[in-house]
Amino acid sequence: MRALTWHGKRDVRVETVPDPVLKDPTDVIVRVTSTGVCGSDLHLYEVLGPYLEPGDILGHEPTGIVEEVGRGVTELSTGDRVVVPFNVSCGQCFMCDRGLHSQCETTQVRERGTGAALFGFSKLYGQVPGGQAEFLRVPFGNTLPIQVPEGPADDRFVFLSDVLPTAWQAVEYADIPPGGTVTILGLGPIGAMAARMALHRGASLVVGVDLVPERLSRAQADGVKAIDLRQYGKEVGARIRDLTDGRGTDSVIDAVGMEAHGAPLAKAAQWGVGLLPGAVAEKIMDRAGIDRLNALYAAIDIVQRGGTISVVGVYGGALDPMPLLTMFDKQIQLRMGQANVKHWVDDLLPLLSDSDPLGVDSFATHHMTLEDGPKAYQMFQDKEDGMIKTLLSP
Repeated sequence: MRALTWHGKRDVRVETVPDPVLKDPTDVIVRVTSTGVCGSDLHLYEVLGPYLEPGDILGHEPTGIVEEVGRGVTELSTGDRVVVPFNVSCGQCFMCDRGLHSQCETTQVRERGTGAALFGFSKLYGQVPGGQAEFLRVPFGNTLPIQVPEGPADDRFVFLSDVLPTAWQAVEYADIPPGGTVTILGLGPIGAMAARMALHRGASLVVGVDLVPERLSRAQADGVKAIDLRQYGKEVGARIRDLTDGRGTDSVIDAVGMEAHGAPLAKAAQWGVGLLPGAVAEKIMDRAGIDRLNALYAAIDIVQRGGTISVVGVYGGALDPMPLLTMFDKQIQLRMGQANVKHWVDDLLPLLSDSDPLGVDSFATHHMTLEDGPKAYQMFQDKEDGMIKTLLSP
């Protein structure tokens, strides 16, 4: 089959690799029809290379058709249409029963001290082959895949794999009071969808902060108060307090993560580690890695006293300094973590109706072939051509 594979910093290639095969009785093989390129994929493309090996198959946002089922699969049949969550979760353990599928005890990567395995996301999370490929082996065929109806185009359902549940959890964790206010830092795919969800759920003011003109324009068209970071810079907090009686918003969602704009010293450190041999770089990142924390620091500044910060952007640093005095003084609540995809499916499926209240049918800005995957990564990283969300078709 053809698959998009990692080969080094800013070096991904589409290659012919062996087809996946059934290994366990409850495995299924899915023929991928659409697969997303995620902001988290860019972390692998740019920063987290020390945790990858040449030839690793990337991607964790696939939808497709069941091609083959193991003898223990009773809930799916060949020809069924499914979306595959990015968490590899069993659906039956202690953590999954609590709705914490990102902490699944069956697939926890204990040798790394991390939570549930993830498709296409490095040795940190199990080194499981990903979904930017023609075929994907999916374990836990009775409990993991999300069966969806025939009819609408893939765009209607594919975002159940990551974008929709991640954005929904971000808004849930933000704990926006009824009619309250929220600032969303970063208007990429997750931030943009979280903004739509916050408005759909009744927020009176959604402020979106970014520095990419196309992202700001799109959010403004959705009803978001868009603030250009290039204009306000370090005064963005003051601008938001001007909009909220001097207090800041009730909640803030950090949808940026480890590669925030600015922070030149941390950026240089990330680049430097990326140039080291893999084994050496991995040890440094495990013990002394740092992130670019501008977005998180901005969230702490912007949120009103007693408010809540929801962190959905990926961080990976081992030595990130936190302003605990300010956080304690402001009585800030902080929630974060990988999305528990399956936990939110029942909330999300009713929103994927013909009325399409979240605008999923037109959410992708680009559709490209799998063979164009390397170009899609480069365009997404460089923010070319207004690219916000891309779907690849094998």
